[in-house]
Amino acid sequence: MTGQAGSGQPAADTFPKLLLHHAEVRPGRPAMREKSYGIWQTWTWKQVADEIHLLACGLAAKGFRRGDRIAIIGDNRPRLYWTMCAAQALGGVPVPLYQDSVAKEMAFVVDHAEVRFAMVEDQEQVDKLIEIRDGCPKLAHVFYDDPRGLRSYTQDFLSDYDSLIAAGRAFDRANPDYLVGEIGRGTGSDTAIICYTSGTTGNPKGVVLTHDNVLITARNAAEMERLTDREAFLAYLPMAWVGDNIFSYAQGYVCGFCVSCPESGATVMDDLRELGPTYFFAPPRIFENILTSVMIRMEDASALKRRLFRHFMGVARRWGIKILNKESVPPGARLVYALGQLLIYGPLKNTLGLSNIRLAYTAGEAIGPDIFDFYRALGINLKQLYGSTEASVFVAIQPDGEVFADTAGRPAKGVEIRIADNGEVLFRGPGVFKEYYKAPEATAETKTPDGWVLTGDAGLFDERGHLKIIDRAKDVGRLINGTMFAPKYIENKLKFFPDIKEAVTFGHERPSVCAFLNIDITAMGSWAERNNVAYGSYQELAAHSRVHEILKGHVESVNRDLARDPLLAGSQIHRFLVLHKELDPDDGELTRTRKVRRRIIAERYGELIEALYAGKDEVLSLVEVTFEDGRKGRLEGRLKIIDVETCPAAGQEDRARQAAA
Repeated sequence: MTGQAGSGQPAADTFPKLLLHHAEVRPGRPAMREKSYGIWQTWTWKQVADEIHLLACGLAAKGFRRGDRIAIIGDNRPRLYWTMCAAQALGGVPVPLYQDSVAKEMAFVVDHAEVRFAMVEDQEQVDKLIEIRDGCPKLAHVFYDDPRGLRSYTQDFLSDYDSLIAAGRAFDRANPDYLVGEIGRGTGSDTAIICYTSGTTGNPKGVVLTHDNVLITARNAAEMERLTDREAFLAYLPMAWVGDNIFSYAQGYVCGFCVSCPESGATVMDDLRELGPTYFFAPPRIFENILTSVMIRMEDASALKRRLFRHFMGVARRWGIKILNKESVPPGARLVYALGQLLIYGPLKNTLGLSNIRLAYTAGEAIGPDIFDFYRALGINLKQLYGSTEASVFVAIQPDGEVFADTAGRPAKGVEIRIADNGEVLFRGPGVFKEYYKAPEATAETKTPDGWVLTGDAGLFDERGHLKIIDRAKDVGRLINGTMFAPKYIENKLKFFPDIKEAVTFGHERPSVCAFLNIDITAMGSWAERNNVAYGSYQELAAHSRVHEILKGHVESVNRDLARDPLLAGSQIHRFLVLHKELDPDDGELTRTRKVRRRIIAERYGELIEALYAGKDEVLSLVEVTFEDGRKGRLEGRLKIIDVETCPAAGQEDRARQAAA
């Protein structure tokens, strides 16, 4: 294997073997960066290999053995990524947890995975593990990276990172050949990681992925996209998410490129601008937020700048995507687009940190066609992909030249996809998970004996051979009149508007569709400032009548769009209300990956749902909330219910006129 994916050379079959390969082939090339106190720190592949060697020896000195599980908890930090490889070098299994999980959520995973060791970022995570340790008897050792605030902690199971490295040096001197032997014992069929699902409908499940699952899938995708060891990637998404494991970890090891960690979650956009990555992944919400910030800034710009921006964005929408796809474009149009590149597109991409992007992905939810086309019109090679934890991410990818806003692409290399008789999407391929940890019944329900995985998503292949995802199969329902109700599909259309942060729709076995909306406080707050609308809180702005009028316009726009779809024209939204609080993972309303927990929302807000269908004009809501410090409180609000105009289905008006004639 070389730095060029797909070179035809034999590939190492585990992460530690790949690490040794890179340390030998490209010892001086940068492997990781981290921004600390405003300065980027860089480690070469040789330095990373040396650090992981000592770290693995330190774990061995503490009793870490083949098959042991180690929890990884914190923001994206080089030492946490190195701990993953160190554990794998010893035949152990990293179990990353979401860093914003509350202690109770962590307790389930730590106990269920039988975690004996933990490497955490800082005091916040240490405190959570101390809180749950009595209920997790197997947790014996907790190591931490950042010592701030921990000087007075005297628990004997706590150790800092530096002391672990010191123990590793002593162990290595006494056992110089131990680690090399352990790495040599590893095979591609060994478990590489256990990634826990987000737990949309209950407790999360531990998805067991082998080195073969992860590395073969990462290598196939890298070959398809021609990734090399010269890519630059920013690791900012949760380490517990399988996507981060593929993009920030596996493909970095497969290709040998450099992965960079931001200084903090609050500085990601600034760090993105400084780094200028060539390879980038973000869920639709990130791209939506970026576009929202751009539009807010343009509203504050001078009249001349606004006119220039609108003119050249019109040029980009007409010709930019064709130029990106290498289609035939008149010379005059190319010249005008080049002028736009000089005046608008180039400076805008530079401000956003996207100037050097060669490949960008989005996945997890559907992205609005207008938003998707905005980035591609700027010349950014943004693609959609479809995947899951059980697939080691990649199920379908959009090939170059076949990038469409309404599809998820073709099957990824080595992957087969078929649509079951009930419309459910099934796949099989090299990334198919080994099992759900300690859940044989759940494994059998999801994976067939011949390797097909039931995704739970409803989809179809269009006439171009591209996969289209409609909704979660279990969420697709019917109105009383038999009309198809696809809640996620409708919710994604609502969230295309920057003013709407979250949406939940209802309609199964109901006479019509109704919705809950959350405003986006950044976008709506900017509008309020420009229009001299005073407000003192999220709750106050969400209840403002002018905000309701804006949202009503958005909902009616969605209805007009739905009216053009013969299958979904009958599922237009009739009524909605704006919640007086944001849906929050800490309140159990969303998963840590911000997926709606429909059952919990239906239970918590049952009175509001009934009010929507009872014809009421307003309803009183009293709901429990969780504050940032963990305290509980209650939030009361009187919510106005807004009626919305619906549209005749496509062709219905013509038929009505013909009947009248």
